[in-house]
Amino acid sequence: MQELLLPLVKGFVTSGSLIIAIGAQNAFVLSHGLRHQYNGLIAITCASLDTLLIFAGIAGMGALITNTPNLMLAAALFGGVFLTVYGYRALKSAIYPKPLNAEASSFNSRSSALLATVAISLLNPHVYLDTVVLIGSIGGQYPIPQRWWFAGGAALASFVWFFSLSWGAKKLAPLFKKPMTWRVLDSVICLMMWSIAVSLFMLAYEFVA
Repeated sequence: MQELLLPLVKGFVTSGSLIIAIGAQNAFVLSHGLRHQYNGLIAITCASLDTLLIFAGIAGMGALITNTPNLMLAAALFGGVFLTVYGYRALKSAIYPKPLNAEASSFNSRSSALLATVAISLLNPHVYLDTVVLIGSIGGQYPIPQRWWFAGGAALASFVWFFSLSWGAKKLAPLFKKPMTWRVLDSVICLMMWSIAVSLFMLAYEFVA
């Protein structure tokens, strides 16, 4: 049993160390967690997508991605455009901040929230590099069935993190009743989204140069 638990723990720690870093996906989850907008749907979608990519990477998809630069190029371009638009929306919110209103939502339906979550999760090549290539290459070194326990631990870390981030954001709600707090958060999100968008456009340029 110990020979199975060790890969599970290593998978959990490896995945956790990668996803905790602040990025576009985490900022998206935090922002909508604070607004009480489809918290559970967004968290489970992010975690489920991570799980699919992790298991795909350990199954061998990492080699396919690294050997198919056109896939990375397309993801970089679409991701750059998407994050540029999302950053602009955050900038508008920073300029015209509003106090926290649990009834207000930037999504018209669950489907629009789902599509936005999928887009911000998948239109970023760094997601594939972390989950499919890096975690996949590490987990792929284990023999079967240890590699699947490693994948399970990595997936568990994703679920724990995104649900903690989404529902934990509610504890910050009193602080975000002040418009100025939203102005600061949205400004940070705007800069973060645009900086990632620039890095994606630069990555796309490297592919075509």
